Amino acid sequence: MLGLKLLTDPRWANIAESNLEEILTDHAWCEQKAATNAIYLVTNNSEHMEVVEKMLEIAAEELEHFRQVVAIIKQRGYTLGRERKDDYVNQLLKFARKDLSRNTSFVDRLLFSAMIEARSCERFKVLSRNLKDPELAKFYYDLMVSEATHYTTFLGLARKYAEDVDVDKRWAEWLEYEGQLIQSYGKSEAIHG
Repeated sequence: MLGLKLLTDPRWANIAESNLEEILTDHAWCEQKAATNAIYLVTNNSEHMEVVEKMLEIAAEELEHFRQVVAIIKQRGYTLGRERKDDYVNQLLKFARKDLSRNTSFVDRLLFSAMIEARSCERFKVLSRNLKDPELAKFYYDLMVSEATHYTTFLGLARKYAEDVDVDKRWAEWLEYEGQLIQSYGKSEAIHG
């Protein structure tokens, strides 16, 4: 369904499980950044009321996920560490078009967001199926469903507002780029690492 070119090796879940405090901290900050991205889209595209409404919903959901992950961290006696840089997301951002029309940049930001949600959904699926901890496996299953909804929302909005962009062609380019990029990841206790 997601069209990803390279799936995560299920053994990545073993890496994540070897340091749950680290993966949970990284995950918490990913959720915070996802909420910030939704607000960024509201701030920069407020003339599109549908975008405003959908992004406010997503921002609220992502903040709720942030709260849930922080609660798990606290419940398990871990400490929420400092915010982590997400090299994967930063590399994706470099691929986003910023120098063309305002609308092209907007549509590409939506596709950038869809890409992150697609990969997060796929990673949560790996965790839900491979973690030995039943509580966390269920938690990641629920988040997988949510991320899939976000992915389809971003992709749907990109298609709706694509005045000067062939979204299917550009999405294929995103998938190709991400497929090459992700080959360097999957070796650390990070959601995208």
